[in-house]
Amino acid sequence: MDSERAVPGMSISTRWRRPWSLRPASRGTRHDGRGHRCGLAAVLLVAALFGGGTGPARAQDAGEVNATLDALFGGHEPYQAFFEKLKKAVAADDRAAVAGMVDYPLRTKIDGKTTTVRNAKAFVASYDKIVTPKVRQAVAAQGYASLFANWRGVMIGNGEVWFTGIGNKGRIAVSAINN
Repeated sequence: MDSERAVPGMSISTRWRRPWSLRPASRGTRHDGRGHRCGLAAVLLVAALFGGGTGPARAQDAGEVNATLDALFGGHEPYQAFFEKLKKAVAADDRAAVAGMVDYPLRTKIDGKTTTVRNAKAFVASYDKIVTPKVRQAVAAQGYASLFANWRGVMIGNGEVWFTGIGNKGRIAVSAINN
């Protein structure tokens, strides 16, 4: 059969190329020559529409953060109050106050090694190794209007600190510190 006859220098997979292939027309495929540009344009359009997948989209104002927290957790007031209290405690270097805002046990890194901090006393003892300058800077730079929240909790910075509701008693606590 002619259709089964081998063509020199061309494998079966290249002989039966689909018309939407991005291979150049010089390889014997049906092609309009615009595939690379059209494909790139489509990728750029999807990236623009869906945020490019580069990270979480952030709210633009406090009203949007409030609406997000209300939808996720049933109310924004306790989360806003917790955020302000945490921000003040970190800025004042109030180690006991920060330690009291953490949910234990807390898995974090100390000296590059993953460690479980079991209680507030251990947290205070390792405070400088847990709440590093990077973490302090993230908390100081974070504004309420630009908080990111999802079903896991509320994120400060680029994930340096996460806080969320703990249990069903309405308690909010720091659930992660990524130093």
